[in-house]
Amino acid sequence: MPRILINECKQEISSFNPFLGRYHDFAISVGRELLDAHRGVGSEAGGALAVFRQHPEVEVVPGFSARAITSGGTVADADFAKIAEGFLAAVRQHKDVDAIYFSLHGAMAAQTEHDVEGYLLQETRKIVGERTPIVTSLDLHGILTDRIILHSNAVVLYHTYPHVDFFETGERSARLLLRILKGEVNPVTVRVAIPALVRGNELRTATGKWGACVRRAIAVENGPKGLSGGMFIGNPFTDVPDLCSNVLLVTDDDRELAEREAVAIANEFWAMRRHLHQPLTPLDEGIRIASQAKGYTVLVDAADATSSGASGDSSAILAEMLRQGYSRTVLMPFVDPPAVEAAFTAGVGAHISVPLGGALDPRFAPIEMDCTVRLLFDGKFRNESHGSIWDGGPSTLLECRNYMFTVTTKAVSLYDRSLFYAMGQNPETFDTVVVKSPHCQPHMFEQPAACYLNVDAPGATSANLKSLGHTRCRRPIFPLDENTTFEPVAKVFRRGR
Repeated sequence: MPRILINECKQEISSFNPFLGRYHDFAISVGRELLDAHRGVGSEAGGALAVFRQHPEVEVVPGFSARAITSGGTVADADFAKIAEGFLAAVRQHKDVDAIYFSLHGAMAAQTEHDVEGYLLQETRKIVGERTPIVTSLDLHGILTDRIILHSNAVVLYHTYPHVDFFETGERSARLLLRILKGEVNPVTVRVAIPALVRGNELRTATGKWGACVRRAIAVENGPKGLSGGMFIGNPFTDVPDLCSNVLLVTDDDRELAEREAVAIANEFWAMRRHLHQPLTPLDEGIRIASQAKGYTVLVDAADATSSGASGDSSAILAEMLRQGYSRTVLMPFVDPPAVEAAFTAGVGAHISVPLGGALDPRFAPIEMDCTVRLLFDGKFRNESHGSIWDGGPSTLLECRNYMFTVTTKAVSLYDRSLFYAMGQNPETFDTVVVKSPHCQPHMFEQPAACYLNVDAPGATSANLKSLGHTRCRRPIFPLDENTTFEPVAKVFRRGR
């Protein structure tokens, strides 16, 4: 009976968020706890487990999982060391397994280890040796490195953005791992790195221009010699040396096919790169437009997107609304531990004066607001995207005149409506909702909106990439350097049978 180890380590960081990530920002599960955490959940590990259950000859060995509550700042070295020790301890304990599936992200970084996923894979190889098959799944916003590819027999990545194929990515990973384990295929991997950072609506795989590149890669994966294929557009906010976009194709011993198609996809992507950036409305102009809009209005504050690594405590939009005397009703999220503490001390129905914003990121100034405490709860809720439990810590709903604030102690992802619903708020009953995510599924906010604006606010995850201040990624790179040129080079990786 072949034994397959499952380990997980998932976090996406923004190097421009000054608030360091800590061990307590991760949900940790070990052994059977890992299975329980993914039972009935549409995650990558959940998808892999569903495939393995179809094969009674396979014994699943649950190892170690560290799942970030949401994206955040660079992980402190000491805290990453603790995560790495747990991850690798599970590998040591089960080093005699026949194969390994790792569910990773790709855009996690610690203070001094900028390629966390590559490090974990490298150290795993030292423990299990070169012959144990390893398949690694990654987010398409991951930063692909040679070290990740060198120590994986194959890499599998998401095909959709906004992401709706978590489960399917795990299924694809598990099926490929089983084929490698049985000796049915001999993967050869080709990577073409592209010096470009992109961020915008045209990256939506179903409707945007970039979708053509992804579909071409999927066609290779689904072809007679294909094993895995896709594109990494990286995470522009994770400022590390290998930050760039990448084409990745894995074929069954067909180097020529992988090279030819990877170069063609890379050239197609480079030709469209200028169209893959989000037009932004100046903040003051955006508030003026919203104040005059008829119907439900959405203000997208992607610069403070917690799912991209921002702190979630930007007061920029609130400050401009107050400056302009904005009178329409507003639903707005904040991460603000002191405000939550004040609400819990006062109790439901109490009137409190609290500063909102700037609790974590010092670039934002706190704004004193006279609020009524409408709700207190523990911050735990099931998200609508894939059904797992999210935990914002003790949380409160604060009302101040035409403003309603959902305030959490810890950041949670805001790429769906889960937090608003958890606090009993339907976004469409407000004139205006502030969405701190670059993209959500269209039916959640964009389709119902009469007015939908991407505003140019400051923050750690701004689509105005030149404003961020990259110092580590290799230069030149578009659009930070307008003189960037590109000549595709296909890099080939192959492991022995």
